[in-house]
Amino acid sequence: MSVDRGTVWKQLGAPVDQIGSVNEPRTREDYGVAWNEKWIYRGPDGATVVRVVLWNRYDLAGVFAVRADGSAELESLPEHGLVPEPDPIPEPEA
Repeated sequence: MSVDRGTVWKQLGAPVDQIGSVNEPRTREDYGVAWNEKWIYRGPDGATVVRVVLWNRYDLAGVFAVRADGSAELESLPEHGLVPEPDPIPEPEA
């Protein structure tokens, strides 16, 4: 069973910020994952990014805990175990 947006919302709460849209045709890349919608969760100070959720269309691309140095680690969702490893970004054709 894939994890849907409602499940993630219930488990993590509402994001503070959102970039893009699942309906946007352009994709971007963060942490080696292609996405077109990013949910941003901030820490108690309201500025520090502590978690991001990446969506590629309606598919969950990854949930990442963001460290103070800006690096990130794939995070698990409590009720569903580890979020599947994201598909690698294909190399551009020569």
